[in-house]
Amino acid sequence: MRTVDGRVAGRRGQATRQKLLDCLSEMLSSSPYRDVKVIDVARKAGTSPATFYQYFPDVEGAVLEVAEQMATEGGQLTQLLEGRSWVGKAGWQTAQELVDGFLEFWRRNDAILRVVDLGAAEGDKRFYKIRMKILNSVNNSLVDAVTELQSKGKVDKDVNPAAVAGSLVAMLAAVASHQKGFQTWGVKQAELKPNLALLVHLGVTGKKPTK
Repeated sequence: MRTVDGRVAGRRGQATRQKLLDCLSEMLSSSPYRDVKVIDVARKAGTSPATFYQYFPDVEGAVLEVAEQMATEGGQLTQLLEGRSWVGKAGWQTAQELVDGFLEFWRRNDAILRVVDLGAAEGDKRFYKIRMKILNSVNNSLVDAVTELQSKGKVDKDVNPAAVAGSLVAMLAAVASHQKGFQTWGVKQAELKPNLALLVHLGVTGKKPTK
């Protein structure tokens, strides 16, 4: 762990750096990204702007650091699909747990994911790479699942596994970022999950789930 000028940060410095990141994360959940100022982050962390600049070049640099940490955590989404079956009742369980885990991850990281989505939409390659790192943790596993079912003759040979997986992941991400919006449509969270899981199961297996 190094400071902006290349010096190695000691234990105390690393703790200060992490506190600044934690305070920034908190502020992003209540303030628009572009309204967050270095002086406000430093004040919230009980330190000075000069200390902030020891560890980060600017607010955007710190935001990218928070996003990278979140993306590393997002790699654990792979565990929702590792070694899981998509056949019979087990397949329905897999679909439900994938949806549950994906929506929960998005809710937990809602503030920073909004910033990542904004940066990616504006063409910033750094934010785009972070977004793809998160989505790939699920996408690649879904490609493998459809490919395996296809090899066993359980999915039509004309299906393109990458196209199906990519479409499902894009759908999951869109729904996850719109969770509050479903309430305005009269859809409760408890109703959203099983219906989204149904679509995922149909997408992967081509069949209605065995419940």
